[in-house]
Amino acid sequence: MLNRWLCAIALMSVGFCTQSLAEDWPARPIRAIVPFSPGSAADIIPRTVFAKVQEKLGQPIVVENRPGASTTLGTAAVAKAEPDGYTILVASSAYTIVPLTVANIPYEPMRDLAAVTPLANMANVLVVSPNKAINTVGEFVTAARARHGSMNYVTIGEGSAAQLNSVRFLRAAGFEAQPIPYKGSPAGLTDVMTGRVDFYFCPLLPALSLIRAGKLTALAVSSLERSPKLPDVPTTIQAGFPNSEYNFWFGVFVPTKTPAAIIQRLYDEITKALHDPGVQEKLSNLGVQPMPMTPVQFDEYIRKELDQNEVLVKAAGIKPQ
Repeated sequence: MLNRWLCAIALMSVGFCTQSLAEDWPARPIRAIVPFSPGSAADIIPRTVFAKVQEKLGQPIVVENRPGASTTLGTAAVAKAEPDGYTILVASSAYTIVPLTVANIPYEPMRDLAAVTPLANMANVLVVSPNKAINTVGEFVTAARARHGSMNYVTIGEGSAAQLNSVRFLRAAGFEAQPIPYKGSPAGLTDVMTGRVDFYFCPLLPALSLIRAGKLTALAVSSLERSPKLPDVPTTIQAGFPNSEYNFWFGVFVPTKTPAAIIQRLYDEITKALHDPGVQEKLSNLGVQPMPMTPVQFDEYIRKELDQNEVLVKAAGIKPQ
């Protein structure tokens, strides 16, 4: 009987401490770890949103760039942090790719981290050289099928979003093509413009000025909705290829045992910031769109995307390294 009372008291104490922690949060600056280099979209987007969030929270959100080891250094640091709401992660869609392509990562996404909400979704745009005289997705697929697997496409390394986006479209459209790895978008875009490489599912922002200048032809975007920056360009689904969508998102995560009240407060303030007209204008200028989801919805989305990417990684013949 005594042991039961002691256990009950201990559980009540834990519950009281957790509730008190949530009520007092935040009482000091919050650290947001971004596992990417400064100046990237994954860095600029959270800085834009958090500048407004910190006004409402009354505490600064300090962005700390911690790139390296295919994003696993920064992600692991958050996974192992105290679940007190003072260390958060800003991840990209690489979050659901890296566990499938990098061997022995020091965390497990669905076990060690909890989803809060997406910050934005950047459409990938299917681009080809204007010299190819291809103006629609249908024309592109017809040409690709006639090449019997000899077409090639840009990837930013094995297992990149560009590669998995391409593989998903290839499976939907029923043709094969060969990946050509590049270190970054500029070199890949240059070779697409000259026709040395056939196509690229490129993040919208680096391709947009080249599309507007007529140096690239935009055939489709891989997001579920058209991009306001390219309103006349259809989605791959609208172009007639079901199950071809691919989102390139950025979102917020916290250590798994973070109190639900803190996760809810963080979600609420991020959602308010994303509805702020000034923030919306800045994000629109970056070529990204809203991707509203509650913590529960985002968590389920991550679970499904991990399953989807597992299929794509196997189809691409990628082995964890």
